[in-house]
Amino acid sequence: MVTSGSEGPLYDAIGVGYSTRRAPDPRVTAQIHWHLGDPADRPHVLNVGAGAGSYEPADRRVTAVEPSPTMVSQRPAAASAEVVRAVGGALPFPDATFDAATALLTVHHWPDAAAGLAEVRRVTTGPVVVFTFDHGVHARQWLVADYFPGVLELDRDVPSPQAIAHALGGGTVELLAVPHDCVDGFMHAWWQRPEAYLDAGVRAAISGLARLPGDDVAAGVERLRADLADGTWAARHADLLDRTELDAGYRLVVSPGVD
Repeated sequence: MVTSGSEGPLYDAIGVGYSTRRAPDPRVTAQIHWHLGDPADRPHVLNVGAGAGSYEPADRRVTAVEPSPTMVSQRPAAASAEVVRAVGGALPFPDATFDAATALLTVHHWPDAAAGLAEVRRVTTGPVVVFTFDHGVHARQWLVADYFPGVLELDRDVPSPQAIAHALGGGTVELLAVPHDCVDGFMHAWWQRPEAYLDAGVRAAISGLARLPGDDVAAGVERLRADLADGTWAARHADLLDRTELDAGYRLVVSPGVD
């Protein structure tokens, strides 16, 4: 999910397969939608960086903003959202058009996050919900620390959750724990199922891995394959095997309404 003009062509290349690999997890869905408020009070929602449409509420009018044709083409045929080809930093809507807004795993791709968030706040009177991540916690996860450290450089400029809240005019930061059986294949979804990362299709639906140089990916995959085969991974991460959820760094930033 992405909204920057420069990232649109990128997702035309790497976004294939998102509609099947990135199914919305119902627990994540419930946490996001709860913050949008009552549909009767907040009937029109903006989804910026909408991608293939994950996590869009079915009980409201949704306007989706997405620049990548590849991502737009994967939206469900039955989806009722209005799709606008635009970028987050220049939303083509008047002030106070929407009752609520979402930006889900997209802000780290924006070339000017502060400007994009200001635009979202400008056009939205009610709550804005941003699904993002804490870069420091993300960096400590085994997938990154042990196998694909190059992803840290790709997202080195991601704003902190607190900075996102500030850019939206204030708000709260909430932990979004990853269930052990998460069905949405974002980067750390498979923290208890490491063999999944050996699947090229799984990796292709994770933008951080899909953007890495091929040699870096191949080296990381081979290290992981060897560690799984000889029991190194299981021994190193035995503490994870009985857990039902994990703080992998994902956060919801919730900025309250201004109306």
